[in-house]
Amino acid sequence: MPHDPDPSLRLLWRHAAPEQERPRRRGPKQRLTVDEVVDAAIELADAEGLDALSMRGLAGRLGLAAMTLYTYVPSRKDLIVLMVDQALGRTALPELPDEPRRRLELVARVEYDDCRAHPWLLDAAGVRPWLGPNAADRYEWQLTAVDGLGLGDLETDQTVALLVGFAGNIARAEQRVRHAEHESGMTEREWWEANAGTLGELMAGRSYPLAGRVGQAVGEAYQAAGDPARELEFGLARIIDGVLAHAAGTAPRHEPPAPESYHQR
Repeated sequence: MPHDPDPSLRLLWRHAAPEQERPRRRGPKQRLTVDEVVDAAIELADAEGLDALSMRGLAGRLGLAAMTLYTYVPSRKDLIVLMVDQALGRTALPELPDEPRRRLELVARVEYDDCRAHPWLLDAAGVRPWLGPNAADRYEWQLTAVDGLGLGDLETDQTVALLVGFAGNIARAEQRVRHAEHESGMTEREWWEANAGTLGELMAGRSYPLAGRVGQAVGEAYQAAGDPARELEFGLARIIDGVLAHAAGTAPRHEPPAPESYHQR
């Protein structure tokens, strides 16, 4: 059964579409532009998180009646789609260097920096941001960074997904640390200092030789249970080592199982 086109598509491409294809509305001229509405939503989400974003609250912030906001954007979900693409468009994509390692690093670092600047991007689940012009430009740039390594088209796409996913996970780990510190009012180091004695009592009689040795080394190095910044550097270097070795044919190749095999387990 055929489905109707996604209504957010014409809004996403409102600046790129031919004049006759651009969204139109009847009635008096609107006081704000769609860009201004989306910018205000991004500002709110940057400050308070995506959960704080509501159509009614945003309308009040803009001095609009709640129902008036729906003349700009059909729904909150559509608004989030526009926010994702507009936020991505704020980042000027750097020129890609010749050296393959540096190109792959840039793919991850641009994603990491955007997720740190706009943490709510990590919570924008259930949207299809790659359908917008800025996301499309970024995907082309990411593919260009990987192109030339000798990978097939599917592996090129999977390499982009691997780099972007890893960078997002590190940004999410940092976000969790900041949230925990905000909720507890203590830094990671302060929390461990306050709870080390109690943990020692509760864990007495149990033997964790490896965890004890590694945990002590981590605590001394990081003054915390982890260091996402160092994890980014280590993990990114190892991922790129693997991708380049795979592309050069020096790494053992293991074909992933077909999707059906997961359902047969």
